[in-house]
Amino acid sequence: MPIEKAWPTLLPSVLSEQGKQVSVVNASISGDTTGNGLDRLPSLLAKHQPDVVLIELGANDGLRGFPPKIIENNLSHLITLIRAADAAPILMQIHVLPNYGKRYTEAFSNIYPSLAKTLEVPLIPFFLEGVITNKEWMMSDGIHPKSEAQPWIADFVAKELITHL
Repeated sequence: MPIEKAWPTLLPSVLSEQGKQVSVVNASISGDTTGNGLDRLPSLLAKHQPDVVLIELGANDGLRGFPPKIIENNLSHLITLIRAADAAPILMQIHVLPNYGKRYTEAFSNIYPSLAKTLEVPLIPFFLEGVITNKEWMMSDGIHPKSEAQPWIADFVAKELITHL
């Protein structure tokens, strides 16, 4: 989908309508894992010097069946690096498809609230829960939202973020 239709691109105008003027740097790369994010984060922090960083990583780790402990360690390290750069981390809940089995699915999902509590990081809900029920908003892979869903996602994320900005 064109970047101008993606929810991170739409987010500043949605937040502006709610009285928050922000600039958003969309540093996501399709297919990134928490390890990829960890590799790229130091240079991104140095370049952009953000006040707040929304961490929305882990889905690709889960799709690849990475051990939850590795994902948790990577997310913890991301949070540490963000704080060391004098920015505020915000974590987004991520879930994986249930076909990985109950044990893995629960262990994966529990990473996020556990880290949020232990490291005192705000946790915002997973946006796809409001999207996957609308088949017209989902690509045929059943994982990725279409451009039609992006305004809804931007609204959802803005409502969750606004109290933390």
